[in-house]
Amino acid sequence: MEATSKQKMPLPNRLGIKGWAWGGHYKIERYLYTLHRLTGFGLLAYVALHLVANGSRLWGQGSWESTMNFLSNPGFKVGEYLVMAAFIYHALNGGRLMLQHLGFTLGKPKPPVYPYVDAMRRRRPLTLALLALIMGLAIYVLVAFVIYY
Repeated sequence: MEATSKQKMPLPNRLGIKGWAWGGHYKIERYLYTLHRLTGFGLLAYVALHLVANGSRLWGQGSWESTMNFLSNPGFKVGEYLVMAAFIYHALNGGRLMLQHLGFTLGKPKPPVYPYVDAMRRRRPLTLALLALIMGLAIYVLVAFVIYY
């Protein structure tokens, strides 16, 4: 069948890595999802580092002490705050996503009418509350870091 001028053909997916992070028509929710992925990868890397650091006990007290001396530098202290912030964000956003997937934030079902903005408006307050919590957490971490270090 030939494509006429009025009939639109689907475009191939040429976004590549940009498609993994680009929000497109989804706006803030897509960026929250991308940050959720990144924090998940970060937490996975932290668990691996944590297991390696604690596993250094197997090679004796000298190995344990040298590992702890290496991990006590200020860069790793900042990393501990980032891990805490990533964990809290990941947990809060995961709770938001679970509420959405279970349908608690969608309201009564309505027939889908283009441009489908009604469902996004009902989800938006939860998204804005999550963003307010994240901003509060970021300020808290910044103040705590300045006060204690």
